[in-house]
Amino acid sequence: MEEVRVARAATRMALTGSREEEQQLKALLKAEGISAAAVDYGGDFMTLLKKGVERAIVAAVREGLIQEDPAQQGVVAGAAHEALSQIMPKAIGMSVGGKIGVARCGPSISVAVFLGIGLLHFNQVAIGVGHRGIVGSVQS
Repeated sequence: MEEVRVARAATRMALTGSREEEQQLKALLKAEGISAAAVDYGGDFMTLLKKGVERAIVAAVREGLIQEDPAQQGVVAGAAHEALSQIMPKAIGMSVGGKIGVARCGPSISVAVFLGIGLLHFNQVAIGVGHRGIVGSVQS
């Protein structure tokens, strides 16, 4: 089940605690045939709805997971939006901080969002994962 492996890889990327850990995991995943990227985020959740999707796309292009093609970018945008939608009920109107992980193997691509959600000293954590398939393309 390729989809599960890719979703797990994206989640693991989102859970990394440092750039060094992120780079080590990326190398490990590459050896397993999975390309991955991650990007940090902090700020207002409502801003993240737009910025998070954009950051996931930019990271995926930068790391070679997708090409600068509107169809492939749309796949990442859809997966990122799905992941953020899962977190929305807890995070709307709150400040958040965390990481977005993206992983791809063949046509399977997943985006995972791991966030700390805060209001004063009342803090929560949340994770959301979205998956899509890139139809008719070969990974570069």
